[in-house]
Amino acid sequence: MTAADQAPSSPWSRARGWAISGVLLALALLWDLSGWDLQVMQWFGSEQGFALRNNWWLSTVMHARAQQLTVLAFVFVLAMVFWPLGPFKSVSRRQRVATLLAITASVLAVSILKRISLTSCPWDLSLFGGAASYISHWQLGVRDGGGGHCFPSGHASSALSFLALSFPALFSPDPARQSQGRALLLLVGVLGLVFGLTQTVRGAHYPSHTLWTAWICWTTGWLSYRWTAGKPTPV
Repeated sequence: MTAADQAPSSPWSRARGWAISGVLLALALLWDLSGWDLQVMQWFGSEQGFALRNNWWLSTVMHARAQQLTVLAFVFVLAMVFWPLGPFKSVSRRQRVATLLAITASVLAVSILKRISLTSCPWDLSLFGGAASYISHWQLGVRDGGGGHCFPSGHASSALSFLALSFPALFSPDPARQSQGRALLLLVGVLGLVFGLTQTVRGAHYPSHTLWTAWICWTTGWLSYRWTAGKPTPV
């Protein structure tokens, strides 16, 4: 096993991984404590619903087509595991597999939580012309009168799951590769926020849903990558 393969288990990379997870968790918790979810949704919606819900650019391009592109991106990453090109050539097979597993684990984590969540989407609230009442996603087991299965954000996760693409470079011992990793991390993070904002403007998700999705994708992906890309060590 090479030194690069061992990088995810080094104390320094563990510290950075947990630090980023902690920052994202703090942001999500602070936003929840602020109680601003409903206030933000009222900027875009009214008793008549959300004017931009069916906007062609947002619903077709930024939602449907963008999600299709993320599926193609996943297929591309899968192909790179076996036939690496460009920057993928500098990453070991084990790390490429670990990255693919981290992306998959992130998507599955969000999907499972959505499946069991009783939280409905903003556009289902009576405040915006629906039938549901607003209930915090922290009130576990309490139904709000809507369809549920809206927390966290599946659309944001289709982008944020690719945070794992930055792991091989971000946690490399090579400073130059670390810089590349930070750039890729920023790019995917911005894309995830754009995906999340798209759904907020349409009335599909509260801002908190995107923040929690970012934390879930990072933490799930990081733990998965850490345990599969290098020699396992105690958490």
